[in-house]
Amino acid sequence: MYRYCVICVGFLVFLAPLLGQTAAEKRATCAYVLGLQQPDGGFAPAVVASGDRKSSLRATLGALRTLKYFDGELAHRAQCERFIQGCFDKQSGAFADQPGGTADVITTSIGLMTLVELKLSVQEYEGPAFKYFGDHAKGFDEIRMVAAAIEAVHAEPATAGSWLQQVLATQKADGTFGKGDGIARDTGSAIVTVMRLGGTVQDPKNVLKALRKGQRADGGFGKEGAPASDLETSYRVTRAFHMLREKPDTERLKAFVLRCRNTDGGYGMTPGQPSSASTTYLAAIIAHWLSEPPSFPGD
Repeated sequence: MYRYCVICVGFLVFLAPLLGQTAAEKRATCAYVLGLQQPDGGFAPAVVASGDRKSSLRATLGALRTLKYFDGELAHRAQCERFIQGCFDKQSGAFADQPGGTADVITTSIGLMTLVELKLSVQEYEGPAFKYFGDHAKGFDEIRMVAAAIEAVHAEPATAGSWLQQVLATQKADGTFGKGDGIARDTGSAIVTVMRLGGTVQDPKNVLKALRKGQRADGGFGKEGAPASDLETSYRVTRAFHMLREKPDTERLKAFVLRCRNTDGGYGMTPGQPSSASTTYLAAIIAHWLSEPPSFPGD
């Protein structure tokens, strides 16, 4: 038994540097996120000097997930639940970023995922939301987010096949998507969407080759034509690796993520950029994927 405990302690000591977050650093990140929570229970996207901070559904989902992955605890849960429910517009069947705001496909997808994150029932919202998706989801970015909501609520909408065909229509003969130095981002984004919509990955070895080739000199992944990597693109590509049960060059990507960390405990989109709730979540989930055995489906 003693030997087993020693082995476990040794493993945990090894795991901490792999994550790039000490216990104190995790607490600092959680403190940064919790500092964004507003009196209405939602979370602001970022700290602003004026103090005029409005809660955002997008930021709230990012904050909740960061707290989960960095072992934090949500404060004022009841108010947070009311904020999320208040973002739902019964007339349209969709969610807005704030109560009384304008709803769209992406914020509606985020609304469903936020309900799931808090383990709230989606029964009241799922039917109207998917009707809204069927009427309004058009371009790839909207379909990508709808696919994430489908996975979160375990739905099987009749329109999934049509969305899948729209994505596959842009696939190249070698199984990849996009062009130039944006192939890794576009391929990662599309492959995850295809898998979530129930499709199969064509030529996974070639897909993985394209993803690996897209890892840049700074260790991360970036947009087409952009000189540097960013957390959002790194998140998209790492999710694809995770769902394909593979990993990028872990040490190089971990080093890039760590350079995005700020002294306030949060993370910016790129090194030196201000922290936000959403980009801090991106860092948290990438760290989680890099430390965990790859599995399907992704979280």
